Amino acid sequence: MFVAAGHRAGTGAPLRGRVAVVTGAARGVGEALARRLSDAGMSVALLGREKDTLHRAAAALPNRTVCVEADVTDRAALESAADRVERELGPASVVVANAGIAAGGPFADTPAELWQRVVDVNLVGSANTARAFLTQLAHTRGYFLQIASTAAFGSAPMMSAYCASKAGAESFALALRGEVEPEHIGVGVAYLHWTGTDMVADIDDHPVLSALRRNQPRFARRVHPTDRVADWLAAGIARRAPSVYAPPWLRWCQPLRPLFPALVARTTRRELRRHSPAELAADLGVLGAGGRADWNAYRSADGTPDQP
Repeated sequence: MFVAAGHRAGTGAPLRGRVAVVTGAARGVGEALARRLSDAGMSVALLGREKDTLHRAAAALPNRTVCVEADVTDRAALESAADRVERELGPASVVVANAGIAAGGPFADTPAELWQRVVDVNLVGSANTARAFLTQLAHTRGYFLQIASTAAFGSAPMMSAYCASKAGAESFALALRGEVEPEHIGVGVAYLHWTGTDMVADIDDHPVLSALRRNQPRFARRVHPTDRVADWLAAGIARRAPSVYAPPWLRWCQPLRPLFPALVARTTRRELRRHSPAELAADLGVLGAGGRADWNAYRSADGTPDQP
């Protein structure tokens, strides 16, 4: 059972020599966290959808790695990945359910298949990840970290699938925590705010969503680099934190959560009224290169041409 560490300089000691699994590791927060955990002395299994990008990320890491191209909604693929990780690296001590996608646009205009895909990846995929690795985590008395979002604090219009799935992922992790505590498995929930990923970059192209960020206080609308977010996550992993906040000031928002839905609605109402339904629907789409890669791979499996 690894012990606490207080800051970046100390995160390596409790993690060194252990095995970590990170889903959605091809880019963004997942890639940065895999690098940070490898720097801390861990062997890292990178799971993701983009084979070439995934292997490039792994090639840059200083310690042992395993790359597995896997869809987190595919239980059989994750079970196979878990077997391979244990066989090649050893049983996992840390599992990070990071894989996630988002789609922006009006609920009524979002194809039902796309809406469900977001929920399947972000929520069902997290549960599938936990299920595949629970036996290993029980063996190592390890730690499962669910990547959530401030979208779980207050749902934003035009992001219904993402907000619903992240709220669900948070709830799933909190329920799981009580169930696995007798097996000495720790479960944490990480709350990420504006992070410098391609998903957040695409949000600024949506008038309602960009207005939501623009109307926040200056300190709250700051976009944090993925490397900095990875530092916060790694420090939380090292101390088996029940909650990880990126940035840390988010912890003070927890008592205010009942207020957030009304504040979000007030902020976005004006923008929703300024744009016609046709204008809002024109901004519909999958956010970020990683999300588009997943959606295109999913559609290609059905024989449907890739989407731009």
